[in-house]
Amino acid sequence: MNELYEQILAALHSVWNRRWLALAVAWIVCLAGWLVVAMIPNSYESKTRIFVQLEDVLAQQVGIGSGSIKRDIERVRQTMTSSVNLEKVIRSTHLGDEITTPREMESAVAGLAKQIQVKSEKENLFEITATSGRSDFSDGENAKLAQDIVQKMIDIFREENLSGSRGEMRETLAFLDQQLAARQKELESAEQKRLAFEAAHPQLIGGAQGLSQKLDNTSDAVRNIEADLAAAQSALAAIDQQLAGTPRTLVVAGQAGGPRGALAQAEADLTAMRARGLTDNHPDVISANKQIAALRKQAASAGGEAGTPNPAYSSLLSIRADRQATIQSLQVRKAGLQAQITAIAANQTQEPGVAAEAQRISRDYDVLRQQYDKLLQDREQLRLRGQVETERNAIKFEVIDPPSAPRVPVAPNRPLLLLGVLVLGIGAGVGAAFAIGQLRSTFATANGLERAMGMPVLGTISLALTDAARSVRARRNKQFIAAGAALGALFVILLATEFIQRGSVA
Repeated sequence: MNELYEQILAALHSVWNRRWLALAVAWIVCLAGWLVVAMIPNSYESKTRIFVQLEDVLAQQVGIGSGSIKRDIERVRQTMTSSVNLEKVIRSTHLGDEITTPREMESAVAGLAKQIQVKSEKENLFEITATSGRSDFSDGENAKLAQDIVQKMIDIFREENLSGSRGEMRETLAFLDQQLAARQKELESAEQKRLAFEAAHPQLIGGAQGLSQKLDNTSDAVRNIEADLAAAQSALAAIDQQLAGTPRTLVVAGQAGGPRGALAQAEADLTAMRARGLTDNHPDVISANKQIAALRKQAASAGGEAGTPNPAYSSLLSIRADRQATIQSLQVRKAGLQAQITAIAANQTQEPGVAAEAQRISRDYDVLRQQYDKLLQDREQLRLRGQVETERNAIKFEVIDPPSAPRVPVAPNRPLLLLGVLVLGIGAGVGAAFAIGQLRSTFATANGLERAMGMPVLGTISLALTDAARSVRARRNKQFIAAGAALGALFVILLATEFIQRGSVA
């Protein structure tokens, strides 16, 4: 520990003995470093923040969802710093005042690309930053240039938002119109071909698929008619049964004599018995039935008809005639449909090649029609979407923070650099003095001499100064302190000058 302490003291003594060398080196390094720092131009930074609205009810209704808007925003963000847009910025600001050749423009574009940053703070919040630090511009001009660059980037963002997607929409609509025109010509040609074929072969309209569908529809109609015919025949049989049990004339009891009058009276009595609840096994009912049977034979043998016409019988005859007409109509329809089925089957079997051609023509026409309808629907949807984007501007944005007017440079950090140069200069002076002391074979302590020579030191002689020497030393120390203070004062002056220049930026 004592040895380390002695070495530190020896180093300090060596530096102090060569303090003028250390101070000279410090002055040289500081002056050179401060000159370099002064030559570094100030860089001024301007920022702006843009808020983009992603949700729009009408836009979502026409297919412009938030995902599509995000993709458009990302496209705009990536293309903002493209060479074309940066060239627009250069030509609209002071950066393009002295550019005359394409090579100079390329160099300016490459330099400007490093000075502009477009960052996404959130999904719908963007920050645009521009930095300007040209050495041929003053601080005020650099600050104004940075603000102009950011404002131009906002204008480009607006132009890309308003015109970029619209240009793509116009190109897409133009392409769809061309495709629709081509499909329309093909569809018209296929339709003319189909009409010509159907005029030549009317029985094969629709092709094999159409014939099969017609056959199925006709067969279903025949089955339905057969069901209706069976029901009509069943109803006619029921009417015939009712007619067989209904008399043509009515004989009213008490108004006609002979067997027919007695028969009518007996039938009326039988009806009254049944109305009282008597069954067919009741003796009175059995007797009345026998009497009615005998009277009917007598009335039949007597011949002739007496009594009034039965209206129920006449009504049943009218109903029977209607149902017979219905049965005849259904039979005629059935015969016609069966003839159609026979003709369709004959066409399928006799002309398979023509049927296949009809099917091919019909299929080609249907395919072209579906493609045309799909393209037409897509074009209308895109047109509506374009109108929404044009009138409502699906991507709505708002400049939250306008381009800032920088008053303090962001680079370089000149006060810190000035302090660093001062520290570096002092360190360089101390290091130079220490290095020179190490190169010379002198020893600051007796222990150092013993370790170097390997021999014991008997004693040391202290330095004795006269009054004149002490006066000279004191004067030199004052001069050294003044020179060191001058270096510190120069550092303070430079700092003050820096802050004054910062405050003077418009």
